[in-house]
Amino acid sequence: MRATAKKEAIRKIYPLPDLTLQSGKVLRNAVLAYETFGTLNPAKDNAILVCHALTGDSHAASSPGWLGWWDGVIGPGKALDTQRYFIICINVLGSCYGSTGPASINPQSGKPYGLEFPVVTIRDMVKAQFLLIKSLGIEQLYSVIGGSMGGMQVFEWAVMYPEIVQTYISIASCIRFSAMGIAWNHVMRQAIMNDPNWSQGNYDEEHFPKSGLNLARRLAMITYRSFDLYEERFSRQMDTSSQPYTLESKFQIENYLSYQGDKLTKRFDANSYLYLLKAMDLHDITRERGDDWSVLERITASGLLIGIDTDFLFPGKELLQTAELLRQIGKPVVYKEMQSIHGHDAFLIEWDFLNEWIGSFLSERGK
Repeated sequence: MRATAKKEAIRKIYPLPDLTLQSGKVLRNAVLAYETFGTLNPAKDNAILVCHALTGDSHAASSPGWLGWWDGVIGPGKALDTQRYFIICINVLGSCYGSTGPASINPQSGKPYGLEFPVVTIRDMVKAQFLLIKSLGIEQLYSVIGGSMGGMQVFEWAVMYPEIVQTYISIASCIRFSAMGIAWNHVMRQAIMNDPNWSQGNYDEEHFPKSGLNLARRLAMITYRSFDLYEERFSRQMDTSSQPYTLESKFQIENYLSYQGDKLTKRFDANSYLYLLKAMDLHDITRERGDDWSVLERITASGLLIGIDTDFLFPGKELLQTAELLRQIGKPVVYKEMQSIHGHDAFLIEWDFLNEWIGSFLSERGK
């Protein structure tokens, strides 16, 4: 819906077979958009899957004229060296960057799915990704890596497909989403759904729920950064063009949040935002499986879990607790905690930490 022609030209498309979702519903005629970086070796054992976060896409690494969202980690000489590894990044089901989601055309009606699109879970996303990986003739993934919602996918990969995943790296994420995270997502959903233009999900480009999506993104940005970062960057600076003693006066932090909200409305679909928030809410690796111990026991790969000390949305203690439980079960796992002023978004910013830790972890395990 809001993707550029340049991006569409770079992406590859994989047509999915009929996909039975966790809900029991069947999604038909769906596709996944994906990109690859580097070269798959003759043994097909150098593939690494990078899983994106909430509003991310398949363009994880850079190409001419287009910066990748994880450019600091992927490329020659970096932790995910494209002269050494074959990097795959897949746009998740439910998103709006080429993969089938609520903004896609429903073949039965000839109109966008809107709310007729079925709810998809993190588990559904991974099930679809598995089919794509198999279609490439890849039987082993040297690693599956992701941050935030991408890190949720990583845990599902490690549990669902232990025979394929050799190593996994989950950053600023969790094995189940917290009540606090669900609370923030609830408010963001309400921001969109209370926009009159949302119209029960039946909007078009001319009547897009821009205000609601803008507000949802502003709320999200509060959870993605830290107290110290906002104090250092903005403190109590006011917009010099406004009079302080009026209700319309603004602080610079308000302008920043408005800017971030405006930026997202130009590139993302509101219904996709709703569906992906719900997928995060439903994320729990033990759902319909058993307790933590029995589910984590299925993992056979070596893991690296990276927390962030200032992460408000995914506190580092969650991943630390998971690492401790994995150790009790006897699973190989390393926990690292990043000291960063950037909060949750440090996984998209702190390249030095990420390159050192990810690079060392992968090299020490044979590739």
